[in-house]
Amino acid sequence: MAYDIDKVQQELTAFVTTAAEGFRIPGAAAGLLVDGHEVHASYGVTSIEHPRPVDENTLFALASTSKPFTATAVMRLVAQGKVELAAPVRRYVPELRLVDEEQAARITVLQLLNHTAGLDWGIINTGESDDLLFLPGYVAKMAELPLICKPGERASYSQAGYNLLGLIVERVTGQGFEQAMRALVFEPLGLRDTVYGLDEVLIRKSAVGHNRDEDGVQHPATPWKAFREGDRANNPGGGLVSTVSDVLRWSRLHLSDGEGLLKPEELRRMREQTVAVRASSMGDGIGIGWYLRTVDGVLTAGHGGSGNGQFAEHLLVPERNFAVVVLANGGPDGYTFGQQVSSWALEHLLGLAEPPRQVLPYDDALARELAGRYANDVMNVDIVADGGRLTLAVEIKPEIRAVSGDDLPPDLAAARIALLAGREDEYRVTDGALAGQLGYFSRDADGAVTGVDLAGRIYARQ
Repeated sequence: MAYDIDKVQQELTAFVTTAAEGFRIPGAAAGLLVDGHEVHASYGVTSIEHPRPVDENTLFALASTSKPFTATAVMRLVAQGKVELAAPVRRYVPELRLVDEEQAARITVLQLLNHTAGLDWGIINTGESDDLLFLPGYVAKMAELPLICKPGERASYSQAGYNLLGLIVERVTGQGFEQAMRALVFEPLGLRDTVYGLDEVLIRKSAVGHNRDEDGVQHPATPWKAFREGDRANNPGGGLVSTVSDVLRWSRLHLSDGEGLLKPEELRRMREQTVAVRASSMGDGIGIGWYLRTVDGVLTAGHGGSGNGQFAEHLLVPERNFAVVVLANGGPDGYTFGQQVSSWALEHLLGLAEPPRQVLPYDDALARELAGRYANDVMNVDIVADGGRLTLAVEIKPEIRAVSGDDLPPDLAAARIALLAGREDEYRVTDGALAGQLGYFSRDADGAVTGVDLAGRIYARQ
């Protein structure tokens, strides 16, 4: 299909502008790869207090969109024969200790890459300890993290797993993680504005995250990233900073023959499903580093990220040689904004759209069965049945806020959820900052509700 690139540019700009204004996003940048052509659209400013116009070269925090970069570096080491996907992690990090010794011995590299290692989310508060700012100290602290399940039993999103991958990269290469990433990925691809440290950010034009208060007013968010300044231990799972221009350049690698970094079959392997995912807006399955979803019979691979008032979406459609990148600096609606721009691009330019999901009428008895508090190591999720509706609210645990010393993102107010027709115990968030998110309630062998999944993470019933 031939595209009028000038027309695509105009239409993308119009949609981004309308959507950003509707969600009151201070600044946003979006980009497309369409048959090898780059198309950019920008809106707004880098900061409401010190405004500069956003463009395709403005840096945003990618947060968890960092993970496919880390996975690609690991795959380069696999291709070089330095890492084996099926090998136990202890081959490379022999000091790994968890609360369950058997589990620590069994976890493989692949299980870290596809979130099936049984590790919880794994946000470790560094407090005043400088040792925890580095990967060895972080991994030593993992001995205190709760475990969700046995290795390979199910997928549950884990920051800890990717940070542990970062230590594997350090051990195998003999370099610091950031230095190894530059050598393995950034420099060969010419990603000059893809960085980790704030020292590198400060010499470039960058966006400031914003969070909206109860009065609807946007305020600059601190810390600039989602974790403490100087915290290198969280870089593998969420520390990258980049631009729309660089992420499109990165997309070209994964839509190409590998550009000498990886063979085509190795790139395809990253997009082959290794584990299925149930009722998740992130995808129907996980490959290696990528969440996978089939839309109208066409495979997509992508990853999103959310930091402190900054949001990123990145989606590839390999068989159409197509990519979309969306970066925004306004919370809490930056997530929904990115989803809308990505969905518009797929439908408007490729004709790919997901069918609407039918929901069930409210059932008070079932709603009260599901209601309750659920939690993981960082957050509480409160499900409430009240007044003929079922709602979901998310809060950062008070004890996490108490010791963080930082201005963490605000909690998410209660939003309606609806159970899906023909999908037992699966639900969809129908309004609020998480509108469109999918999830499900899990039960034990006796049918009792034991947990809720949201955004790829499990929260156990309290």
